[in-house]
Amino acid sequence: MTHRLDRRQLLSALGKAAAGPLLGSALLGGALWEAGCGGGNSTAPAPVGDLYPDTDDQLLEEIEKAAFLFFWEQADALTGQVKDRALAGGNDIRTVSSIAATGFGLTALCIGDNRGYQTTANITSRVQTTLNFLLTTMQPLGQNGFFYHFVDMSSGARVWNCEVSSIDTAILLCGVLACRQHFSTDPLIPGLATQIYNNVNFAWMLNGGSTLSMGWTPENGFLTSRWDTYSELMMLYLLALASPTFPIPAACWSAWARPSYTYQGLTYVSSGAPLFTHQYAHAWFDFRNKSDANTNYFQNSVSATMAHRLFCLSLATQFSDYSDDLWGITSSDSKNGYVAWGGPPAMGPIDGTIVPCATVGSVPFLAPQTIHVLRWIRGHYPAAWQRYGYVDAFNPLNSWYNPDVIGIDAGISMLMAENYRTQFVWNTFMKDLAATGGMALAGFH
Repeated sequence: MTHRLDRRQLLSALGKAAAGPLLGSALLGGALWEAGCGGGNSTAPAPVGDLYPDTDDQLLEEIEKAAFLFFWEQADALTGQVKDRALAGGNDIRTVSSIAATGFGLTALCIGDNRGYQTTANITSRVQTTLNFLLTTMQPLGQNGFFYHFVDMSSGARVWNCEVSSIDTAILLCGVLACRQHFSTDPLIPGLATQIYNNVNFAWMLNGGSTLSMGWTPENGFLTSRWDTYSELMMLYLLALASPTFPIPAACWSAWARPSYTYQGLTYVSSGAPLFTHQYAHAWFDFRNKSDANTNYFQNSVSATMAHRLFCLSLATQFSDYSDDLWGITSSDSKNGYVAWGGPPAMGPIDGTIVPCATVGSVPFLAPQTIHVLRWIRGHYPAAWQRYGYVDAFNPLNSWYNPDVIGIDAGISMLMAENYRTQFVWNTFMKDLAATGGMALAGFH
């Protein structure tokens, strides 16, 4: 089995590369791992058809239902832990879960309950099972309340000598706290969720500094990399500020850098990383019509998404598939492995691959343009849609279609589609004191 590097390791490695465009650089990692579960290349016919024929809302409903099916079927029913990835057509036999996928999955259960995708009894039972396993089995295996990034979905044991991850713990906690609010009248769920959140020693993860470490391993202690530059880190800091048990100082919110970037007249805060860095915190925290001392982060993501679209269009002379109809790149699988790519500026070995979650995850920021792409894919590339929705990535230039879906990519797609349609996740999560308290301490107004 070849273990793929996670998105953060890839970004860290790319960030240490020589200055200048990374277009065409060597691939990192290997996404298509575990024999019998998705290795090799898939091919499909050339594009056919026309735009998706039904309404925008019907398309988003199909995206959400398919993603929910992934989170329902590709979780261990006895532990609730969700697979890191699975075959897009189902019947996957892998056993590795990621805590981030489980965090998205817990929120997916809230959405699924609200939309009636499963009975409330079945969903509440799954949530109770998941939270109980996190609290009694997995949290004690971690460190200071933080969780290992990748675990065996049945035992909860660490796999691949992975790190105790601060950001992936934050994604998990967002799902835990969403359940605390949505199932607030359940006799078990709020208490379990509160214990899990209160157990996390955020102050320990500072490791004597003013910014949070990216993680810890028993072999080497704290990772040298820190969450010190704008990215999806906002969710981690806001949860840490609001902790009733182990908070970090409010001054830590100002300790991370907010570099400015300008592209084709659009200026915004960016770390120059793939598009998911402008999406993940927004899946739960509602930054609309709010600003801290620095910026309005929702409008910042709007500008970043607009710039990314223009960036993809600028590559059309090199990759003929990129157009108003077809664009969107973020960390994903590729024909040669998992890679962090995107722009502007150009990052990674961009080769014409399309990553559907890049546009689905940006629907609240740029709805008409992103939904048009999603309709185009459904109408012209039928092989890009399978049991769990869009495959993680595909390349029309060489007829490669990824055999997998990835949990966090299905998750950001489902949550942001729902936020665009009804604001359900925002409205639910923002009832929690961890959300409102964190934003108040960070100075949002």
